[in-house]
Amino acid sequence: MPTTPALVWFRRDLRSFDHAALHHALHAHGAVHCVFVYDSTILDALPRSDRRVDFIHASVAELAAGLEQLGGHLTALRGDPAVVIPQLAAELGAADVYCNHDYEPQAIARDATVAATLARAGRRLHSFKDQVIFERDEVLSQAGTPFSVYTPYKNAWLKRLREEPGALAPYPVEALAARLAPGASRLPSLAELGFTPSNLATLAIPTGMSGAARLFDDFLPRLANYGAARDFPAIKGPSYLSLHLRFGTLSIRHLVRTVCELMARGAGGEGAAVWLAELIWREFYAMILYQHPHVTTRSFKPAYDAIVWETGAEADAAFEAWCAGRTGYPLVDAAMAQLNQTGYMHNRLRMVTACFLIKDLGIDWRRGEAYFALHLNDFDLASNNGGWQWASSSGCDAQPYFRIFNPVTQSEKFDPAGRFIRRYLPQLDALTDKEIHAPWLLPPMLLAQKGITLGRDYPAPLVRHDAARERTLARYAVVKTPA
Repeated sequence: MPTTPALVWFRRDLRSFDHAALHHALHAHGAVHCVFVYDSTILDALPRSDRRVDFIHASVAELAAGLEQLGGHLTALRGDPAVVIPQLAAELGAADVYCNHDYEPQAIARDATVAATLARAGRRLHSFKDQVIFERDEVLSQAGTPFSVYTPYKNAWLKRLREEPGALAPYPVEALAARLAPGASRLPSLAELGFTPSNLATLAIPTGMSGAARLFDDFLPRLANYGAARDFPAIKGPSYLSLHLRFGTLSIRHLVRTVCELMARGAGGEGAAVWLAELIWREFYAMILYQHPHVTTRSFKPAYDAIVWETGAEADAAFEAWCAGRTGYPLVDAAMAQLNQTGYMHNRLRMVTACFLIKDLGIDWRRGEAYFALHLNDFDLASNNGGWQWASSSGCDAQPYFRIFNPVTQSEKFDPAGRFIRRYLPQLDALTDKEIHAPWLLPPMLLAQKGITLGRDYPAPLVRHDAARERTLARYAVVKTPA
């Protein structure tokens, strides 16, 4: 065992258990230090009150407490990791730095820079798979090429899991915790990071490892009904774990192992397989981003880059109305209000709002993707990009361009009583369950009787869906090989 100390660099893995990099460092070294870097290259571009920074700050504090309980400590620093990590390794005399893989292009470039800087000083960067079950090129077609369609990928993913059940084995930490370097944790305050508290606490969003565990425990009794409940935003259908998956306050191996064990026992109902399929979608999009990094700026299908989007003052005004939830379509506006107020948006509504921006307003999907990236608590580049390209029909295994969500029928189907709409648009509360989905269809006198004037209390529709659909079909006619 090397006598020199090692450094474990936490990133998207804010937990002190079942942690691949920490496990391997403890096995190989007698003194393991731990660090988290508040990346200034990311933080500098964020608003000063950002729920994600608030969430990370609370989760890092819990990580530090967890490491201290094991006998170690955590150093949290603010700066450019490409500079901070090599400097700290030098200060500690650590010849080896451990971390877990990150698959985003900027992260890959950052890690390459860190590895090169460490190497020039005779040090090494070791990286491990941790945030997914299967990564990069571990799930390939029979021809040895990456999949571009989800269902064959899912089938191959499941086949590999049956053949390799060890992929779900945990990476224990506790047995070797005595090798953690003792010391006092150093954690900057939010103010020292340059941020102010958000409404995270008011929203009662659970943070850290304990918050993730509570959410998963709460979800398991609802798992069997997940397939039926997940599409209805007014009911408690989802797991609400996406934020914790994003920052690694829970173990993906534990989640998949638990659901697979339930299915093997004939438990979990139909919902278990549906939820597992959603976790596989997450890995599918991570694989796509790794294999095709051009998707961050261009369409997965190159032919779709020929589409001419709406631009100019009118398009900018329409985009601003969409951002603010003033489109005149209640389900769309309620969903945007949810996003703006809470940083969360129900998955069905992510599809509805994205499709509306792209195919009703004719606005480039990249503008919506960027808005979601700024506001979603659970923003994940791979999943966000995959979802937006799916909605725009430009991505892998996307909906055909001629399949265009009707925001009114989506509202009637998935929020039939208008419960979700009323939660975020209380000015429409006086409308009946039938009326609330399309208030512009009501006579002005009836609306007035209910205290609503379009254009004053609630916007008139920005566009008429039928006319917008025709414009979209014409816009997408430039695509030579529709899928």
